[in-house]
Amino acid sequence: MRKFLIASFLLGAAGAVVFWLLTMPRTIAAGDLPDRGGDPVRGAYVFHAAGCASCHAAPGAKGDDKLRLAGGLGLKSPFGTFYAPNISTDETHGIGGWTTLAFVNAVMRGVSPEGRHYYPAFPYMSYQRMTLGDVVDLKAFIDTLPAVASDAPAHDLPLLFRLRRGLGLWKALYMDYAPFSPIPGAGPQVNRGAYLVNGPGHCGECHTPRDLFGGPEAEWAFSGGPAPEGPEGKGKDFIPNITPHEDGIGDWSVRDITIALETGLLPDFETFGGVMTLVQESMARLTAGDREAIAAYLKSLPPKPSRWKK
Repeated sequence: MRKFLIASFLLGAAGAVVFWLLTMPRTIAAGDLPDRGGDPVRGAYVFHAAGCASCHAAPGAKGDDKLRLAGGLGLKSPFGTFYAPNISTDETHGIGGWTTLAFVNAVMRGVSPEGRHYYPAFPYMSYQRMTLGDVVDLKAFIDTLPAVASDAPAHDLPLLFRLRRGLGLWKALYMDYAPFSPIPGAGPQVNRGAYLVNGPGHCGECHTPRDLFGGPEAEWAFSGGPAPEGPEGKGKDFIPNITPHEDGIGDWSVRDITIALETGLLPDFETFGGVMTLVQESMARLTAGDREAIAAYLKSLPPKPSRWKK
């Protein structure tokens, strides 16, 4: 019995060490940052391309209040409700005391300044594709915005999902830490659209279905699926297919997509609804060329049928 207990203890200790190593956060080093300061003008453009106000402005904010990044938007999911945090320049309630390196690691690696994993409700799976320069510029712009002295609600999660260290295993399964790689053979316009869609725009975070563990099903990228929150949080709504399949945007032209992103008006004269209205408001702040690049990239995707039907 004594030998059994000792062996069990040693196995348990070894397992704990392996778990600790496998779940260790991976971060970007200070030496990897660009050898320049951030550009707040360029950062403002990245801010809109990334749709930061869609989540981090207070719910219902209008006009200039969208630049008061108090957080508070609730994102319902099968794992609980996540609340977007305050990312204003307030040093107590927001990120005013963060260094550029801390900001870069939060955005591109999902790691807090204290070395804790962030939940992937924060779309760092997409933001890992962004250039370091864009993220540094984004920080410079956010640093110009007003401080807001309030806290967003704490996440409402079951006890099991409050143990953030385990998110290191989730990252090991789904995150590749790779920057954006241009599509071989594609022209500059399509590649610019690919960067915007897969990086700052983080379109796949909603339009790609998720598996049982909340990881993106890459083989079904952009084919849509059930909205986690749904109407009144009941999961009965659907995120549309945005591949050029007949289930999706197969009969939309590049011009149709470009107009929809600029105005919110769809080819059938309906308008965007739900969260997409906030996304479209950000897309309208981009250049016409970038909206056309997004449209060109979406039309270049392989057509995929919707796995989920209403």
